[in-house]
Amino acid sequence: MTQQESVFESVETREASKVAALDIGSNSFHLVVARIVAGSVQILHRVKQKVRLAEGLNDENLLSDEAMDRGLKMLEVIAESLKGFEPDSVRIVATHTLRKATNAKRFIKLAKDILPYPVEVISGVEEARLIYSGVAHTNHADGQQLVVDIGGGSTEFVIGEGFNPLLCRSLTMGCVSYTKRYFPNGVLSGKAFSRAITAAEQELEFIEDKYKKLGWVQCIGTSGTIRSLFTMCQNENDTDHHLPVTLEKLNALKQQLIEAKHIDNLSIEELSEDRRVVIAGGLAILIGVFEALEIETLVYSPAALREGVLYQMEDELHNTDIRGRTASSLATRYDVDTEQASLVHGTVLELFNTVAKTWKLKHRDFQSMLGWAALLHEVGLQINSRGVQRHSSYILGSVDMPGFTQEQQDLLATLVRFHRKKIRVNELPSFNQYDSHAVMKLIALLRIGVLLNIKRQAGFVPKIKVEATKNSLVLTFPEGWLDTKPIISADLERESVYWNAIELALEVESSQ
Repeated sequence: MTQQESVFESVETREASKVAALDIGSNSFHLVVARIVAGSVQILHRVKQKVRLAEGLNDENLLSDEAMDRGLKMLEVIAESLKGFEPDSVRIVATHTLRKATNAKRFIKLAKDILPYPVEVISGVEEARLIYSGVAHTNHADGQQLVVDIGGGSTEFVIGEGFNPLLCRSLTMGCVSYTKRYFPNGVLSGKAFSRAITAAEQELEFIEDKYKKLGWVQCIGTSGTIRSLFTMCQNENDTDHHLPVTLEKLNALKQQLIEAKHIDNLSIEELSEDRRVVIAGGLAILIGVFEALEIETLVYSPAALREGVLYQMEDELHNTDIRGRTASSLATRYDVDTEQASLVHGTVLELFNTVAKTWKLKHRDFQSMLGWAALLHEVGLQINSRGVQRHSSYILGSVDMPGFTQEQQDLLATLVRFHRKKIRVNELPSFNQYDSHAVMKLIALLRIGVLLNIKRQAGFVPKIKVEATKNSLVLTFPEGWLDTKPIISADLERESVYWNAIELALEVESSQ
């Protein structure tokens, strides 16, 4: 054995996993491939391509075929980098443009033919939280920090401390949309800048007081737009080319653009051709942000949304799922009867584990979503006990839920919406990631868990034999138990009628 071979023999091998995060943004698509080892995320490979998806969004929020084609062609390129990845090791998130597009489901459906991984359309608040996670894991700061990310269609604002985001917001203003609206055909003028800056300040009216009151000791900018502006503001005569950006420098840059009169006349070495066509909108937004929030200086961080996604994947691999903390927080906020929720949770998960294989409930989200639905199905009692299922659904569909994608939140709201009373199939939403028949079966399991625990008493529900076929569930109770519980027996009989709406059969028997 050579000396080198001996060295390799003595090196301790640690378990490692390979993961990837794809950010389908309004301006660019970003792919990051990383290795997770010993709790550390090591970036292996990056792919970034301009797609400008937001340019294809019209006034009716329809995404054009041309923009879709650009996006799908880019996904074909990215697919090459994802060959061989396990389903649970890839996460794809889509942001503003697909949040807004009324025909986003068509794009997502076509994307499924290219990439065998689900596309998650995340909320603006969730996007902000993930951006902060990426920054917090790569930038140390003492005290609270403000993070600003200017994307193609939206701008995210987060104040956080350490790894904890304290205030997250997403506003509908981005470098692509603002350039398209205020600098059409590449014309640059003082009047256009004034209009764009004023529009940004008007958007910020909704959040500026709360943000300034909470405060920060450092402002950090992320994303390609801020990176370009940060670089363009550096004075070539300065010995340190990483000086913070100030409003004075941004206004000087604005004047330089106005004097150029058109983007084709810009001769700034640091400005790439792809970024050139949207830089005016980005600059106007950043000036508006500086003025409205009274920012003194801004530094740049290369970490953003995709890094945040990777770090969340790393967290989930080590069983610190932020969604669990979110669900617990909501249970506390809405004074959930946790003893009752625990009874329902135990019954529901026992049912799920028994029937999951037969009913083909394979999706990785199903068990956890059903568990959280059991925990949170009564949050609506804070509004009114009458129609609690509707109130619970409204709360879970409307409240900020860090860690949950929009579809996960919609699924949770749907499950609790139909945990009692009639099942109105025409009110069931359609999902991109979840099969509708599987969703109906999850509803059925939650309903049984709630019904059997209606007395709210520990030890009330006896040991039940559970059997399932493709479209039926058979519950066999101990001999004589149902005879002493005529109301429960009647409830189960009525429940079997309700199940007809979702094309499932519920059979109730007593053991002999």
